[in-house]
This record gives sequence, structure tokens and C-alpha cells, in this order.
Amino acid sequence: MIKLIAFVKRRPDLSPEEFHAHWRDVHAPLVANSRHGSHVLYYERNPRPLDDYRRTGDDPGYDGVTMQLFESVDVFYQSLTEPDYADIAADIERFMDTSATQWILTEEPTVVFDRRPAAT
Repeated sequence: MIKLIAFVKRRPDLSPEEFHAHWRDVHAPLVANSRHGSHVLYYERNPRPLDDYRRTGDDPGYDGVTMQLFESVDVFYQSLTEPDYADIAADIERFMDTSATQWILTEEPTVVFDRRPAAT
């Protein structure tokens, strides 16, 4: 299994609220209901808290992180060849600053330690 981790940034003409609403209400469902998305085993959005923008100002940092799991590197690249991926790519351009987005494919994580309390 491999993981896609992407640091995403909004287009400069969008407010944080507009960006997060589009990512949550438009983009995520678009991926979930697509042939491209059928290759994704797990999709996680990690949006930057709106309170953090107010605390730090509208800095040039990232607006969130997404993680998606795929069976393999080949399956990830196969997902990009699905005919409906063009719709997803077009939607990405509507709300993300693609010149600032950074992504990487990673292998299964190695847990160094886990100090969380055991689930009861």
C-alpha cells in the first residue's frame, strides 16, 4: 500500500472560507464519486483551522493536507488515466494554487512510538 500526501494551497483570489467550503462540499464528493476515486482506498482531508488564519494572519503557508491510500504506485498512476480525471484536474484549478501544491508518494509508515492511551 502507498500513501499520497499533498500539501495544498488555495488560489490567492479565494478566502480561506471559500477554499475550505469548495474542498469539502465540491471537490471531495467529486473525487469520491468518480472512476478516478474508485482507485482510492482511503481519502482524508486535514484542513487548516480557520482560527489559525485569524491568529497568524493570512500568511503564505499551506491551507491543508490531504492523504489518500492506494494499493500500489501503479494503481495511483492508473487512477490518473481514468477519463473523468480531467474533470477532477479542472476542479483542482478552480480552488487550488497548483504552482504551490507539493505532493509525495510514501510507503507504509514506520511507527517510531505511539503514546496515545489505549482505546477502551
